[in-house]
Amino acid sequence: MSKIEIRICAGTTCFVMGGSGLQDLADLLVEKYGDKVEVKASPCLGMCSQNSEYSAAPYVKVGDEIVSSATVEKVIAEVEKQL
Repeated sequence: MSKIEIRICAGTTCFVMGGSGLQDLADLLVEKYGDKVEVKASPCLGMCSQNSEYSAAPYVKVGDEIVSSATVEKVIAEVEKQL
């Protein structure tokens, strides 16, 4: 099994729309799943430019899936689905 890559958007819109609450997510995921995950911050995932409204920020990419309006709980649920 390969690692699940998790990219947390650290762009301004995502940060302001709640991404600041995802800062501890990297440590939490690595602690919980160890070498099954690789967590990276991304300067921008480009999702805001694809949507006409910013209401779905913050974004986190888990593997190939985008988690919109991301929370710690939603990201963990997506990781669990992919394991």
